Amino acid sequence: MRQLHILIAAALLAPPALAQEATEDAVATGGNALVGLIVTLIIGAIVGWLASVIMKGGGSGLVMDIILGIGGALVAGWLFPLIGVSFGAGLIPSIIAAVIGAIILILVVRLLRGAAR
Repeated sequence: MRQLHILIAAALLAPPALAQEATEDAVATGGNALVGLIVTLIIGAIVGWLASVIMKGGGSGLVMDIILGIGGALVAGWLFPLIGVSFGAGLIPSIIAAVIGAIILILVVRLLRGAAR
């Protein structure tokens, strides 16, 4: 959304050469966003698959693994700083935290399913 505001402002206020440059930057950034989304989905699938294997011995299917992986990363990003736990910076510590978050998510879902029966 911010990129759209910048693009509109550049088109309205800047000379044509600068507006063209802003448009090219927005297009290039959009391509990076797509790559970022694809990487997020792939890492989410790997994290979810790892958590599923740890918890029950097999994957949960591609879509569910992606949901578990991304959800686990969100749980880890919210819960661990709240309780003062840090795994460090970088890709590997983030993946470890996301796997633990996905395992917590699996445990919560199992508890809720058990309570609903």
